[in-house]
Amino acid sequence: MKPFPAEAIAGSRVLVVGDVMLDRYWFGEVDRISPEAPVPVVRVARREDRLGGAANVARNVAALGGQATLIGIVGADEAGASISRMATQEGVDADLVADAEHPTTLKMRVLGRQQQLLRVDFEEQPRTATLDDLQARFERHLAGHDVLVLSDYAKGALERVESLIAQARAAGMPVLVDPKGDDYSRYRGATLVTPNRAEMQQAVGRWSSESQLTERAQQLRADLDIEALLITRSEQGMTLFTAEGREHVDAQAHEVFDVSGAGDTVLATLAAMRAIGLPWVDAMAWANRAGGIVVGKLGTSVVTAAELAGEPT
Repeated sequence: MKPFPAEAIAGSRVLVVGDVMLDRYWFGEVDRISPEAPVPVVRVARREDRLGGAANVARNVAALGGQATLIGIVGADEAGASISRMATQEGVDADLVADAEHPTTLKMRVLGRQQQLLRVDFEEQPRTATLDDLQARFERHLAGHDVLVLSDYAKGALERVESLIAQARAAGMPVLVDPKGDDYSRYRGATLVTPNRAEMQQAVGRWSSESQLTERAQQLRADLDIEALLITRSEQGMTLFTAEGREHVDAQAHEVFDVSGAGDTVLATLAAMRAIGLPWVDAMAWANRAGGIVVGKLGTSVVTAAELAGEPT
């Protein structure tokens, strides 16, 4: 691969809009079973909060050296304040809608001896007025960026995703989407859509051969007027479909420790590379490398520019 383009990425401006959440981890030890029910008792020894969802995408862009602006929805609560504080610490310019009637989306994980034992989710769909506020902030920030990233976790922040794509496209800005669900018509007109293997199966059904996958992927791309479709396939690597055809990269050899947030890292790397004008094939190669690094880390994590460049840390 060519040398990591750190200097160019430093000038890139990525706008991230989507479902912002807080990933909360409680780490502890398990040495007995509860007398109340057949469940382990975790004695919590350490707590840690990390940026999740769209916030993790923005955090990864900043870790690569790019300029990241984050727009999303949080509650006027402790979790929302934590997200704002951590985003600033990570070098992200966060312009978040704080709604007193909308709790911050929170995923709380309980781990014993580094194994996840339980996850508890707190979430609600946003109100119309909150979405109006998000739309206004998006319109204020759009012109000052090179690439728009839409991070969809089906929590409601991208309820009006069609409008966001249309405005960005009218401004001549590339739009990269991490999709959710099986209705991809919502993302019509985007530049790149990045489903994982399971999400692609939801959208087009199971395939029995690579040729059948190619046929269905190219049909979906054409139907939705999408320039590129990138399928992340875990141990099978990544496959890119464009008007020029099909390109594939094998997964990097690594030990998989935790896949949480790996899609965020891949999306952020693609955005940073596309913001400086790299072709999709080159951007995919860097994203594949980043994904191979981040799955070796615990929880939602980032890949730094030094790691991606292969420098000693």
